[in-house]
Amino acid sequence: MVFLVFFWEARPAAAQAWFTTGTGLGVSKAKVAVPDFAARTAAAQPLENTFHSVLWSDLQYSGILDLVSPSFYPKEVPGQPSELKAQDWSAAPVSAYMVAYGNLNTDAAGLAVSGYLSDVSTSAAPVALQKIYRGAATNEDARRLAHEFADDIIQLLGGGVPGIADTHIAYVHQQNGNKEIWEMDYDGANQHQLTHLRTISLTPRWSPDASRIAFTCYVPNSFGARGAQVCIYSMDLHRLTHFPRFRGTNSSPAWSPDGQQLAFMSSQNGDPEIYTINANGTHLHRVTFAIGVNTSPVWNPKTGKQIVFVSDRSGDGVPTLWQMNSDGTNVTPISLPDMGYVIDPAWSPNGQLLAFSWRRPSGNYDIYVMDVVSHQLVQLTRDEGRNERPSWAPDGRHLVFESTRTGTREIWEMLADGSQPRQLTFSGESESPNWSPR
Repeated sequence: MVFLVFFWEARPAAAQAWFTTGTGLGVSKAKVAVPDFAARTAAAQPLENTFHSVLWSDLQYSGILDLVSPSFYPKEVPGQPSELKAQDWSAAPVSAYMVAYGNLNTDAAGLAVSGYLSDVSTSAAPVALQKIYRGAATNEDARRLAHEFADDIIQLLGGGVPGIADTHIAYVHQQNGNKEIWEMDYDGANQHQLTHLRTISLTPRWSPDASRIAFTCYVPNSFGARGAQVCIYSMDLHRLTHFPRFRGTNSSPAWSPDGQQLAFMSSQNGDPEIYTINANGTHLHRVTFAIGVNTSPVWNPKTGKQIVFVSDRSGDGVPTLWQMNSDGTNVTPISLPDMGYVIDPAWSPNGQLLAFSWRRPSGNYDIYVMDVVSHQLVQLTRDEGRNERPSWAPDGRHLVFESTRTGTREIWEMLADGSQPRQLTFSGESESPNWSPR
């Protein structure tokens, strides 16, 4: 079999068809103008600054829109459809296809944002989106409403794929010698601690409905020995929920796409093997039987019928990717065109692509994306520290990962073609990010 390998330094000049189909990137972008919103009251002005800044950032980072520079905008900025002059926005130098605009009002009820998206490619400038967003008159709610408006625009112009501006990222943050599970907005805002176990917590994984986070925790097992176990944190109850504990080392939990099962690594019977268990802690079932380490299972989110995992079962001590049916049958290796350590597999939401960290013989740990069927590859990061633990956004257009490129381990995100990398955490050490499914 011949494997085609493509290496992109940054944004690809011409995306390969399989990658474009898998991510929705690399196609023509709609040109959108996003002028300042009209502040109808004095109290709305500082909130408009927050709202517009967040809206612009969300749309710019969507990967599917081309935002027109404000330096080209007309002097008269609309606050409602009757004030929009389509010709001023469609003609050069603006040359916009769509205009996102509106106004902010504050009153005793709080903040109301009237958001509009108009098609200015015709003189009639039909309104494609019109909605009122309501919240408290605070910067926090101004941010939230901007995320909501951005997501509505992105879903409308992005083929019906929901936006990610209102999603969250769980991650591990080290503080005072402990590692706890933290959460932040997708853009790095509102970073806050979830667990307070005062020990080591690792590998958080959101449940499909985003109501729970499974992770590796170091707590005593049922026999009194402290070691790695699978813990589950409830976002609704704001605490750990009951989950059985086993002998040996138990780690790297992963949810089935229906949220009914977990796969995880356990050494309860000797070698580290992969087990599945119902989310309520019943029906433990061993699915791998091979000498060596078998770990880091990830379920195919589209079908729920396959699991990719990491194993050194080949006998050379080098971890590589393997695939099997979710019941443990039909175990096959996933071949790569070079040697090296392969870790941290992450399946894209559509089940077509697999992201992972790979240290080739002549390089560092870098993030790669592979087409699961053809095994074609794209390298997304290149020799900028260690880049590990990739996790897909629910839109399949973005990835979050950990990197040491600044000298400390921090959380970064990027478009799924490797472009527009941006740092999300800046203090202490942060690792193991996982993007919420909604």
